[in-house]
Amino acid sequence: MRFATGPAVKGWDELQRQAPANTTRAWQQMRTNPGGDRSRRHMPLKGSLGTVEIGGRSLPRWQYEVTAGGRVWYAIDAERRTVWVVFAGTGHPKATE
Repeated sequence: MRFATGPAVKGWDELQRQAPANTTRAWQQMRTNPGGDRSRRHMPLKGSLGTVEIGGRSLPRWQYEVTAGGRVWYAIDAERRTVWVVFAGTGHPKATE
């Protein structure tokens, strides 16, 4: 698991302070089964938010709802066996407003 941006690192740290148990569950999901076990808290994003470009490659983007407002968005690079955290924060991402 890697962070795609500095703000994602900062947001992850904020989530860890606010909801440590839920953030740990999100981390475990992303490390062990990032594209599986869909639920109301864990799902692929749709439409224009459904993919993100990292390193010149278009990757599927998923969301994990850590708290009622806190989210983690991540991209799955299956070929390189890497999960990229592209957003983490205690509030809804601005892209969804």
